[in-house]
Amino acid sequence: MATIHCLNVLEGDCAVIEHSSGHVTVIDVCNAKPENPTLEEAYAFLAETETGATGNFNQKKYPVNPISYLTSRGIWSVFRFILTHPDMDHLDGMKVFFKTFSPLNFWDTDNQEEKDFENETKYDEDDWLFYQGLRTRGKNSNPKRMTLYSGASGKYYNEDGAGKSGGDGLRILAPTPTLVRDANKCGDYNDCSYVILYRTSGRRILFGGDSHDETWKHILANHKNDVAGVDLLLAPHHGRKSGRSYDFLDVVKPKLTFFGNARSEHIAYGAWNYRKLPFITNNQAGSLIVDISRGTMGVYVANKEFARKANRNTFFSKTHHAYFYGNL
Repeated sequence: MATIHCLNVLEGDCAVIEHSSGHVTVIDVCNAKPENPTLEEAYAFLAETETGATGNFNQKKYPVNPISYLTSRGIWSVFRFILTHPDMDHLDGMKVFFKTFSPLNFWDTDNQEEKDFENETKYDEDDWLFYQGLRTRGKNSNPKRMTLYSGASGKYYNEDGAGKSGGDGLRILAPTPTLVRDANKCGDYNDCSYVILYRTSGRRILFGGDSHDETWKHILANHKNDVAGVDLLLAPHHGRKSGRSYDFLDVVKPKLTFFGNARSEHIAYGAWNYRKLPFITNNQAGSLIVDISRGTMGVYVANKEFARKANRNTFFSKTHHAYFYGNL
């Protein structure tokens, strides 16, 4: 059995994969601050929300702390941490997160991003300095820093211990060296973002990072069959419009999409509605959990009232600390 968690972490990203191997992969982190509300405090709000299933459930105001979230589920170590790209809403709280979970492997890109915190008030410069420190360590350091490109293969992420295909089922679709080089030239690092396809129990889950148009041109030219008709898409750039094309949805056609948090006027609802593609937002559901076992994908949401509006037969799962939304 594998479980995926898409956490409600303000306007940032944090996704967690509990692999059937026992490994834990975390993709990006946000809101990992010791002073943030605990998971239990965040859940205390859930029963108060009473709006329609397509309305504004206002869960963005009640973010979870990834550290509290994971430790409350008995997760105290992380096998790999993937930083999709160097935006602060993807590495917010990185320093304390690494101190808590001691990831063994750290996936990074060879970006040349620089940041000036002189006028920065939203994020902590210590996280940026910690990230830069990780990048200067030697190859044999702990964690092991890896810079991987489209099509890469290696032990444990998509090969088993004997070098045969499988492992944790993570296939890297982007970036390419060219995408990283071009991002460094123009200073827009969305197109050097990791895009990861996760395969497990015959299902395909696509993690979009903050990938932009050039990334999707590459993916459709080189990995079209891999992404066509995926089961679940974690929308690139949290589902924001971002002045981009969403024509890739004509191929990807996800059975379900998860959006992160953003102001409603900034989310590309129209791109999904036009194609009649279903989606759920963190603002509606709180944290989102997917349980994959024996080919079945069960979707669970933290917000009880959203679950009730969407499925009158919902029930509470003690395993996932969330309410049943439906099966894919």
